[in-house]
Amino acid sequence: MLMRTDPFRELDRLTQQVFGATNPGTWSKPATMPMDAYRDGDEFVVCFDLPGVDADAIELDVERNVLTVKAERRPIPGKDVQMQVSERPLGVFSRQLFLGDALDTDRIAAGYEAGVLTLRIPVAEKAKPRRIRIGGSETDRKEINA
Repeated sequence: MLMRTDPFRELDRLTQQVFGATNPGTWSKPATMPMDAYRDGDEFVVCFDLPGVDADAIELDVERNVLTVKAERRPIPGKDVQMQVSERPLGVFSRQLFLGDALDTDRIAAGYEAGVLTLRIPVAEKAKPRRIRIGGSETDRKEINA
C-alpha cells in the first residue's frame, strides 16, 4: 500500500483538473507533449516525451509540410485493478510542427524507445549547400606576351 505525505495533494490535483490546468486531452481537444528539436548534420531531429504510451497508440501524419503527432496514454487494463494513486495524466496528447520546404518529408524515419519518439527528417538535396564552379568561355581568354 502506498502512503501519502501531503494530505492536500489530491485536493490540488482535483482543483487543477476542474480548472483545466492539468486536464488530460481528448481526441477533440488534445493536451500537448514536451519536445526537443535540433539539427544534426544533414538531418533535423525531433524528440517527443511519451512515457507510458504504447507504440501502437501513436499516430504520425504529414500533410502539406505540417507534421502531426498524436498519442494516447490509456488506463491500466483489467477489471480487478483498483487505482491507489493516479497522478500521471491519461488521454490524448498532440503536437503539430510546421516543416519548411528545406526538409524532405517523404523520407521521415521514426523510432520509439524508452518512452521517447524520435523523428529524423533529412534536409532536402536542393537545400544543402553546394559549390558552384565558375567557368569562362574560350573567346574571353587573352594571351599575354612579355
